[in-house]
Amino acid sequence: MTAWFNGRSLREKRLIVGMLALLALTLIWVAVIRPLGDGLSSERQRHADAVIRLGRTQAAVSAIRDIQRQRPAPLTGTFADTVRARAADAGFAVASLEEDGADRVRVGIAGARPAALVPWLARLENAGILVDAVALTDKGDRTVGVQLTLKRRAQ
Repeated sequence: MTAWFNGRSLREKRLIVGMLALLALTLIWVAVIRPLGDGLSSERQRHADAVIRLGRTQAAVSAIRDIQRQRPAPLTGTFADTVRARAADAGFAVASLEEDGADRVRVGIAGARPAALVPWLARLENAGILVDAVALTDKGDRTVGVQLTLKRRAQ
């Protein structure tokens, strides 16, 4: 190779050296710089995705903590007595109340105005008494007959 190179004119030698330099730069670009750039780009994308997942997770944890702070106070006394007292406080006359286990009752209310019933049910749920089933019957006098199945929220 040396003899062949030395047999070339000065101009050809310069062109060959320039060509080899460009070949070396191209190989460095293809073998080193390009893969590093692609790797950094994909790592930046993975980092951005991780930051987004972290933010969503922190928001979910914050929401769960807020819910736990707002947990209603535990109910005192028997569940049936608590439901009866809350219905009386809201002005509803309980026609029937049957216990269906320690944490479930079936309640019958002969007549209730829907405008007063729905907020009362919402207050019950905020206090830890969940509405499992509701059956409303139109009485024809702007009131409804109500059959409820209520259960205690797990503590």
